[in-house]
Amino acid sequence: MSSLLLRPPTLQPAGENLGFRYSFSRRWRSAGACAAKPLCIRPIQAKTVADRFGGPNGAPIEKNGECECSVPERSTLLLSNVGNSTNIAWHDCPVGKPERQKLLKQKGCVIWITGLSGSGKSTLACGLSRELHMRGYLTYVLDGDNIRHGLNKDLSFKAEDRAENIRRIGEVAKLFADAGVICIASLISPYRIDRDACRAMIPDSAFIEVFMDIPLEICEARDAKGLYKLARSGKIKGFTGVDDPYEAPFKSEILIAPTNGICPSPDSMVKQVISYLDENEFLE
Repeated sequence: MSSLLLRPPTLQPAGENLGFRYSFSRRWRSAGACAAKPLCIRPIQAKTVADRFGGPNGAPIEKNGECECSVPERSTLLLSNVGNSTNIAWHDCPVGKPERQKLLKQKGCVIWITGLSGSGKSTLACGLSRELHMRGYLTYVLDGDNIRHGLNKDLSFKAEDRAENIRRIGEVAKLFADAGVICIASLISPYRIDRDACRAMIPDSAFIEVFMDIPLEICEARDAKGLYKLARSGKIKGFTGVDDPYEAPFKSEILIAPTNGICPSPDSMVKQVISYLDENEFLE
């Protein structure tokens, strides 16, 4: 594999034109060989060496013939510490969420569907995604089980791992919303504090909590995965609704519940969510 390495501009006496003069050399190296020392090369047109490499009062800032990156005149990024990450800086790009939303003709948001296993979360998520797709809107579904096949496969169902599971999914959902995508997160997310933490991540009231308020007996009667049976027999420990609590939202944006003991159909659930999106101008 070949690599084209750029050397820094050849320095000239002050007062002579510099422009874009570069020297190139082609070197061959086998895979796995140590990479050459990276050089800082910025092809910025300048009139003189003093303009290109000048420090305060025109003093030269080159060091050992290489570009010295710590130019005093360059604006300094603000470094910060976040969690266990230290000395990091946030980089803004000229294309932001408003531009992406304008391109997609929709508003990025997170539709967070929460409820017991068997309450119909995945049914709603997939039906909603399909309907929005047919209407020309870009969506992505973050299914709790699917995420545990990859990103969160290192997490168990203990309380602390469940909290980390929700945090990671919240961060991913935040990125999708920032990209202008309608992100549909479908997972039990049993603890109120974890869901509220995800809500706090998402700005501009773009976090839409959908509570599947389906009674436990109905969910257990469905038991499509056979998990309630395993939990009742003691083969699964810490199962939400059986030996681990589910904390219902205090005030979700959308509540889906049975009427006179009859659960809503998948189509009616989808229409309910889309009506909310329309009324709150998430769809253009």
